[in-house]
Amino acid sequence: MSLNADTLLDRIRLKQQVTKWRVVAIVIAVAALFMVVEKNSQFSPIKANYIARITIDGIITDDRDVSKLIETTREDSHAKAVLVWLDTPGGSAVGGQQLYLDLLKLSKAKPVVAVMRTMATSAGYMAALGTDRIVAREGSITGSIGVIMEAFEATELAEKLGIKPITIKSGPYKASPNPLEKFTPDQAVVMQAVIKDFFNWFVDIVTLRRNLPRDTVVTLADGRIYTGRQAIEAKLIDQLGGEDEAVEWLEKNRKITHGLDIKDVKVEKESGGFFESFSQMANGKFGANFLQRLDGLAAIWQPNSL
Repeated sequence: MSLNADTLLDRIRLKQQVTKWRVVAIVIAVAALFMVVEKNSQFSPIKANYIARITIDGIITDDRDVSKLIETTREDSHAKAVLVWLDTPGGSAVGGQQLYLDLLKLSKAKPVVAVMRTMATSAGYMAALGTDRIVAREGSITGSIGVIMEAFEATELAEKLGIKPITIKSGPYKASPNPLEKFTPDQAVVMQAVIKDFFNWFVDIVTLRRNLPRDTVVTLADGRIYTGRQAIEAKLIDQLGGEDEAVEWLEKNRKITHGLDIKDVKVEKESGGFFESFSQMANGKFGANFLQRLDGLAAIWQPNSL
């Protein structure tokens, strides 16, 4: 059957459009495959070696996502070294301890350098002890080696308001300190023993990781903060500088290839939408319940101005 010119042209145009959309579909499929491979980069055969950068900032809590990130970085054979950027006043005692243990495990698999920024105090300094080397700027604030537990007593205020609290408990130290009960000297002794126990652990890891006499560490660990210049004099850190100096040390002392790209690795969290974000804002950073994210013992530097 013969075709007229218009029908023939329509068929040619149709074939061209089909071919075009097939090409577009193939390109999209290849791009999607590349993105999947890139997201699971530890399994990618084409990924280049790099230096990973992990940022720890804000209040430190016992965060499973951060632990998972460190574990994933440890297992990534393309991450030849790790820089840990620290800009934190500290946080919960358990959070700092977990970070220390995670980074210590990471440092057994590949070289890790802590780079202190504006501040890396208390639990932040504790975390840095898990790395192979600690670098800080001259004006960085660090130290504040110690543990704190805070509470308040409102018994006199309750009495003035005509409130008479009633507490029934199994022992004199249960739920102590309690703002609606007088804080007794015996209770203070018990709480001090709890704080002292974790403080001794903190002192022990400083002694071990900084290779210092324990008596020296006890003297340094009176809660005071140090500038980077003071910290290097006290041998609490290894070097003054920043990321460039950290990379230079890795290249010279750990045989890391010169010129490797530095790649930020971050915790990936799915957004829960507007209502979850609003709830986190209300009860998190700006809410009165924020400090409840910390455990009972805190390793944090909090000057009166905060």
